[in-house]
Amino acid sequence: MPVRSSLWFGAALVAASVALSGCGQAPEPGDDGAAADGCVRMVTNSGGLEDRSFNQSSWEGLQQAEDEYRVDAEALVSTSETDLAPNVQQAVDSGCGLVVTVGYELADATVDQAGRNPDIAFAIVDETVEGENIKPVVFDTAQASYLAGYLAAGVSKSGVVATFGGGNQPPVTLFMDGFVDGVARYNEVHGTDVRALGWNKATQDGSFTGDFEDINKGKVLTEGFIDQGADVILPVAGQVGEGAAAAAVERDGVSVIWVDSDGYETLPAEFRPVLLTSVLKNTQQAMVEIVGDVQSDAFTNESYVGTLENGGVDLAPFHDLESLVPPELQGELEGIRQAIIAGELVVESPSTP
Repeated sequence: MPVRSSLWFGAALVAASVALSGCGQAPEPGDDGAAADGCVRMVTNSGGLEDRSFNQSSWEGLQQAEDEYRVDAEALVSTSETDLAPNVQQAVDSGCGLVVTVGYELADATVDQAGRNPDIAFAIVDETVEGENIKPVVFDTAQASYLAGYLAAGVSKSGVVATFGGGNQPPVTLFMDGFVDGVARYNEVHGTDVRALGWNKATQDGSFTGDFEDINKGKVLTEGFIDQGADVILPVAGQVGEGAAAAAVERDGVSVIWVDSDGYETLPAEFRPVLLTSVLKNTQQAMVEIVGDVQSDAFTNESYVGTLENGGVDLAPFHDLESLVPPELQGELEGIRQAIIAGELVVESPSTP
């Protein structure tokens, strides 16, 4: 349903700013108490703004919206769980007509503030919550990670691949479901027996580090997989995934598939030699669309679901490791992509948005 908001974007472009706490001087609300024109506030989860994941990509999308819609964007960076609710409160107090929150950690605070402020539009990234003025921004990453699993099985020399997560949560396990199904599809097509370690789709249980920030945990877990023969690893764990890349750099013949953003562009250059591809969430596109919807008074609480068809999810280029992916395999991947888009192949998961 549409949400009434006085946010329009005729204001002059103001440089984006980032705050650790607070937004500085809040815009003046209108005479009717509605939100002020020309600004949007984003609240990160505790992973921080430069998480090389959806905090960073959401912020990049709002920066693009600044250029397109001349809106003043500002990010409130949460450095711990105790910052979450206060930062959402500060975002609301800024008087802006759009508040973007990132991740499941902010679900409760988002629902609370949205209920208290029906004239403000809220968008929450990577989490589904209900509210008349809340738009969930979610991604069917199983579609793209299905391609990644097929790719991993196709390039593996050892016949063993692996995945792990930061926590057993739907946005994480959705990647893992698609990945192991892609491996299974490769085995079915080619009569092979590539094993996928780290995740059991049937039991919805597997290997997790328990957080998204401790890089060493990711390295230790990956080293264990490599010792079991795995030569392609998919970490779904935010910054923890850097540990997987660090382990791969130290071992010959091991590659990593990154998630959310193109790891080749966002991770330190030392990891580029081991990055096979990335499962992308095009959060940037979603943010620009939502800002545009608020501007045109077309904002609704209908979920934005990123898919292969609308470009919300995808695989990144193979970059330096393209030589590992023969043309025949690339052709198979494109055929699977088109089958998923056409609805001829349905990638299923208990966590599908």
